[in-house]
Amino acid sequence: MFRDFRKIGTAVLLSSLLVTGCGSGPQETVIKDEGPKEAPAADQKVKITFWDENAGPQRTPYYEELIKRFEAENPNIDVEYVGLPNKSAKQKYDAAIAAEDLPDVGGVQTTWLADFSIRGALYPMDEFFDKWSDKDKINPAVIQSNRDVVIDKKLYQMPNTINLDILWYRPDWFTEAGVKPPETWDEFYTAVEKMTDKSKNRYGFSIRGGKGGSFQLQRMMYAYSGITDFYDANGKSTINDPKHVEFVKKYLGLYKTYTPDSDITNDYKAMVAGFDTGAVAMIQHNIGSYGEHSKALKEGQYAALPLPKTADGKYVVEGYNTNGYSIFKTTKHPEEAWKFVSFLASAPSQSYWNQNIGQLPTHEDALKEDWVQNAQHLKVATSVLQSPNTVYYYPGVHQPDYRSILDQVIDPNIQAVMSGKKTVEEFLNEWAATLEKSKQQYDAHVKTLK
Repeated sequence: MFRDFRKIGTAVLLSSLLVTGCGSGPQETVIKDEGPKEAPAADQKVKITFWDENAGPQRTPYYEELIKRFEAENPNIDVEYVGLPNKSAKQKYDAAIAAEDLPDVGGVQTTWLADFSIRGALYPMDEFFDKWSDKDKINPAVIQSNRDVVIDKKLYQMPNTINLDILWYRPDWFTEAGVKPPETWDEFYTAVEKMTDKSKNRYGFSIRGGKGGSFQLQRMMYAYSGITDFYDANGKSTINDPKHVEFVKKYLGLYKTYTPDSDITNDYKAMVAGFDTGAVAMIQHNIGSYGEHSKALKEGQYAALPLPKTADGKYVVEGYNTNGYSIFKTTKHPEEAWKFVSFLASAPSQSYWNQNIGQLPTHEDALKEDWVQNAQHLKVATSVLQSPNTVYYYPGVHQPDYRSILDQVIDPNIQAVMSGKKTVEEFLNEWAATLEKSKQQYDAHVKTLK
């Protein structure tokens, strides 16, 4: 279904993760010692622990159902589900890595792979994967991209879902107002302005200014500029390119005039709530928030659009936007852990999960099913991914501190710009300098390994 993206750049598929839809709903985390490492007797039950890194009412029930199905097929294995709220999942994993007290299996975002692998936290799945009957049915470009982001090129994550950033909009409102759904950036800004009606407490757009905002801002920047090199030939970041300065000034300049005042602290949940409760006409997120929109709104009240085209008619997509499952090095039951991972990555499980979440499977059999072909937002996603006018840029996900830079440095600085405490030039220059320093350290480390 998808082209071989290895021919496009550094061997990847689409874009992350980021940020995928971000759930909530904290739960108590319990990690239990599972006893001796010796293989269990045939009649002995094995318990493995699974951490869901994005738990919440929109996702947890589907994992509970999948675990129920798995245990029915594997009566000798019990799976303990532990739901981690998205906001604190990375910190939970970091603490568990430091304490060497990890789950057997966990949901791991692609932007965490370099960090977790270089710290020796992950169990390589290559041997299991090579013997798996379905190995050739998992998108090979996604598998290769996961190998490419880690230094030793081993397989540390089994991808089960593909994401893509899009615009969600209210087609009923647009029709009522006689506003054309935007295809270009000029049309985007015109639509944001025309769809703002403060007398009705409606805004044309909502900016994610809080946690996770850096992912979405970066994807919008490159979609606008058309730049496909994250670093130039001299190792300089393109983050502070003049085209990005131009875009961020205009984009964040929408704040308060055409977007709600609360945008400065908006995380994923708050931004989506603004759209789903009828306060906002359009948001930029990804296909993974389909579940929330489909439950809160009626058919005809929400639909997907591609991110606007560049001035020369290109769609620009960020690579590495997949999610999946990892086995952790401390597991005492690697075979049972793999059995669970391969079950989650099978066509029936991927189909069930992705249909309910609203994302694209990585298994070719699941991709052929009618629900993929018929869903409006997935038609939009596949049309972009298959378009000859689509180009890709690949961020520094291979740098172990890439994700922490976004979370700890860039997210707060977006708020600093929105509040007027920092200029766009200062913000983007600092972002670029931080990335460049990280790259230099990573490159120096790689040299010591040769």
